[in-house]
Amino acid sequence: MPIISDIQETELSGTKEVFLSAIRFATSTADSFPQFEDDLRTSAQEQVEFMLEDDEKIPLVIADDEIKVEIRIVVSKIFSSFENELFSLILVPDVANEEIEKKIMLCLFDLEWMHNTLLKMDLVKDFVSHWANISSNLLKVIQDTRLDSVMWGLKMKLIEVTSKVLEAVGYGTVVLPAESRAELLKTWIPYIRKMKSLSDKMSKTGSAFPYKMSEDLCQCIEGAIVSLVSALPSNDQAEILADWMSAEQEKIGRGFDSIGNAIVTLYLIPEEETSPHKCPTYPCSLKRDALELDMDLRM
Repeated sequence: MPIISDIQETELSGTKEVFLSAIRFATSTADSFPQFEDDLRTSAQEQVEFMLEDDEKIPLVIADDEIKVEIRIVVSKIFSSFENELFSLILVPDVANEEIEKKIMLCLFDLEWMHNTLLKMDLVKDFVSHWANISSNLLKVIQDTRLDSVMWGLKMKLIEVTSKVLEAVGYGTVVLPAESRAELLKTWIPYIRKMKSLSDKMSKTGSAFPYKMSEDLCQCIEGAIVSLVSALPSNDQAEILADWMSAEQEKIGRGFDSIGNAIVTLYLIPEEETSPHKCPTYPCSLKRDALELDMDLRM
């Protein structure tokens, strides 16, 4: 029995090493062999995904505290790389430089992949907390007037990643304090609505503009926002709704249900197109006893 136990322990240790190495090479935090960087990253990501789905030892691996610590270190490094590349935009004279955008996008793709990986490992709260912490500064950079007409791919990808964060918090996968949830909404809703409006206008100019927000993405964001708002304390709900009502482009319908609760609907597209909302990652039930709110992004 001791021999069998030693063999099993050795096999588990080997699986841990393989998994951690694959995680490191799956992101831009691994600087070895730059000439094979893309191929290495792709192969490593496939290895991680295979292990998470098919390796019978992986539940023991991802439950290991040492592995969790190492994964959190990798996540911190990816976020640090992303912040450094993004914030470097403030200093460069030519913000339309494709190489700069490519580096930032690479970090962002790493973050998106890591989010999906952490979701399978029940560690996505670390990702959400990091994203919430950098959101305000991130938007200060990306809304610099010099970037108004460039880096559309980056702007859309930021919204896609933010959508994943909103879904995780909105549907209870990650539990944050009410103050943090409200701040997340107040930070991102104005930017998402602004970018939705701008991308729609750009797509109607006649030129080939590939960065329009998809209907599925809009519906996922809407569903997450509804879920988030309806679970906030009433004072936070009132503040967020007041901000919406002050925007000129919003058309507000207000009323009260049978027990005196406010019912607020933002009509920005035909009602028949807004329900049911479908999201590929999280369930999107929009029925609420206390609040019905269609935060429609499709202007």
